[in-house]
Amino acid sequence: MKTVLALRHVHFEDLGIFEPLLRARGYEIRYIDPSIDDLTALDVVTPDLVVALGGPIGAFDDAIHPFVADELALVKARLDSGRPLLGICLGAQFIARALGAKVYPMGVKEIGFSPLTLTAQGQQSPLALLGDVPVLHWHGDQFDIPDGAELLASTNVGAHQAFRVGSKVLGLQFHLEADTARIEQWLVGHASELGQAGINPNSLRTDARQIGPELQAVSIRILESWLDHALL
Repeated sequence: MKTVLALRHVHFEDLGIFEPLLRARGYEIRYIDPSIDDLTALDVVTPDLVVALGGPIGAFDDAIHPFVADELALVKARLDSGRPLLGICLGAQFIARALGAKVYPMGVKEIGFSPLTLTAQGQQSPLALLGDVPVLHWHGDQFDIPDGAELLASTNVGAHQAFRVGSKVLGLQFHLEADTARIEQWLVGHASELGQAGINPNSLRTDARQIGPELQAVSIRILESWLDHALL
């Protein structure tokens, strides 16, 4: 049985639309909660794929959330293994930090649906499948691009939106995995953040309904393309 280990920081920021695809491809999925599970005893090398998911904390919050140091060590161990690793939002920030890059607050929240601008390398990556389809952004921190990694995408708000290291490590600041049919969970779970940022949940709800079907279809194709290369 092929296995996926998913590091999930809040319940509703799970594998989303990626989960049915992975199960259809024969993967058994195991979720780990880094805030309560013992990461030091976790085998992070054996799983065929590790996915580090998002969450409303900072990848640099060691002093506030002690588990951050253990999760960073876990991500480093997975990187050292040379096996496939996908990071989404906070997960991508952990990868960047584990590779020696800075992660820091942008000073503004980037929340909502908007398109990416792909670099030349991004145009040669699975992200090229997006075309002009907007993606879901939900973050206030940003990573620098690690040495040896390729910048794939940017926006006007955040210059560093995606990177890859070879064919087996992909970091995405945005949320291709989010099930837009479950956007209400995000709106409730992050209600305080939305209020502080002055963002009307109704606009996100409307965009999720209008953009969601096309975004989800292309997001599945992107994951399929990446998996086909990463798992060679």
